[in-house]
Amino acid sequence: MTTEKKKKNRQQVYTLLVQVGRKDGDGLPEEATGGALMIYASGVDEAEAVRETVAILKQADLNPLDVTGYGTIEEREAQGHEIDGQERELMQRALDENSVVVAQMTPFFHGEESESEQTEH
Repeated sequence: MTTEKKKKNRQQVYTLLVQVGRKDGDGLPEEATGGALMIYASGVDEAEAVRETVAILKQADLNPLDVTGYGTIEEREAQGHEIDGQERELMQRALDENSVVVAQMTPFFHGEESESEQTEH
């Protein structure tokens, strides 16, 4: 039982932002050019959480293009991120179920994903 408990405690939840492109059957609105998903994923390290997340998204007919990791809840708090109760509940669910939880999906339209990098003319 001690070994099982230690193994379970090694799992942590990582906050990931995944950008997705279009693919048939992806569930995004027809006019969307892609999207972003805020995800909480469990893993023994961030690399495992990313691998599991990408595999699950591909199984769900999504086309992951880029993953940005924001770390564990402790790492995010150390960076000054405010984490509300609902977010904590979703993170705990990912940990309890050893799963990937999609907290938010935002479709992009007509290049919105790159607007933040553009300057006004």
